[in-house]
Amino acid sequence: MKQPLAGIRVADFSHVMAGPFASHLLRLMGAEVIKIEAKRGDQFRNYGSNRALDGMSPAFIAANVGKKSIALDLKDPEEKEIARKIVSRSDVLLENFRPGVIGRLGFAYEEVQKLNPGIIFCSVSGYGQEGPYRDWPAIDNIVQATSGMMMLSGAEGDPPIRVGFPIVDTLTGQTAATAILGALFQRSQTGEGAYIDVSMIDASLAFMTSALTPFLATGSTLKRLGNTGYSELPTAGVFEAQDGRHISLGVVQDNQFMALAKLVGREDWLTDPRYATADERRANFTAMHQELCEIFLTEDSAFWERTLSNAGIPCGKIRLVEEAADLCSEKALLDIDLADYPTGENVRVPNAGFTMSPGQPGTTEAPPKIDENREEILEWLNSES
Repeated sequence: MKQPLAGIRVADFSHVMAGPFASHLLRLMGAEVIKIEAKRGDQFRNYGSNRALDGMSPAFIAANVGKKSIALDLKDPEEKEIARKIVSRSDVLLENFRPGVIGRLGFAYEEVQKLNPGIIFCSVSGYGQEGPYRDWPAIDNIVQATSGMMMLSGAEGDPPIRVGFPIVDTLTGQTAATAILGALFQRSQTGEGAYIDVSMIDASLAFMTSALTPFLATGSTLKRLGNTGYSELPTAGVFEAQDGRHISLGVVQDNQFMALAKLVGREDWLTDPRYATADERRANFTAMHQELCEIFLTEDSAFWERTLSNAGIPCGKIRLVEEAADLCSEKALLDIDLADYPTGENVRVPNAGFTMSPGQPGTTEAPPKIDENREEILEWLNSES
């Protein structure tokens, strides 16, 4: 079955996570991604403490399945010429060097545009290609700090709290992939290429729109609510169940509140003036929260998740990541053929996060070893020269 980006080629100069995650999404939709690596390889090949195979850390596998690799020294004239040929025959160039570096290597947008006028050129950086902060170094946890993200989690008085996975890297990659898709569609209409500047800070603030817009619109700032939901209601929070596990409750609408009251045998709440409206429930937060705490201790977490969810009341058991994997649909995970991996079996990775018919995203191809596809790529270049 033909995928939507079949026939699109990406010259991917990016490394680590934000850039590779963008090209990863494009690859899952059918694009050919040629990973142009430094001779030492992408730094993520041996990243973290839980790697099981040299050059194939889980972090690297997560963003590089199905790509092709060629390792080039871009300061060497002959190897730079190979890269130029790849770029000249590609639809997209993706890079995430510090601002100015790609230009010093001979691949500034203006130069690439002469080589390939229809190229979609996407630069990913910490703080953008222009402005007073362009030269600041940035990785995921730094931008979690500078974007204000770390001051949104936790309760008032808590120290700053980092989101427990590289959320800025992945949301920036997703933003870049979205921009590239828009530029490809635009090119299909106009024939013109485009330059895209994606910064981690701008992508983060765009994803934080529900937190930033109240300030921009009214000058007000969000409270740090801990595990209480954005609605600030006592019925939107985390509660301990009888088995010591926790559930997350998301009752934010009046009809949901009515259903909850009836299900837990507290119809009296519906006539109690303290709980008559959402504003009254906020004003009497402590009283209602305490009553809910006592109720949820009467049954285990599985009971509450099943019973409330079946009644149309938003509720979920708080799971470990390894438990959450069991909720994935069949098409949400990919079996990647990585024969050398120590498990001796296929390695599973998440798919693109959506299904599509026709054109289902996905691949079974392993991430490439460093320079694995050099001969294939050189033969292709020579055949078209």
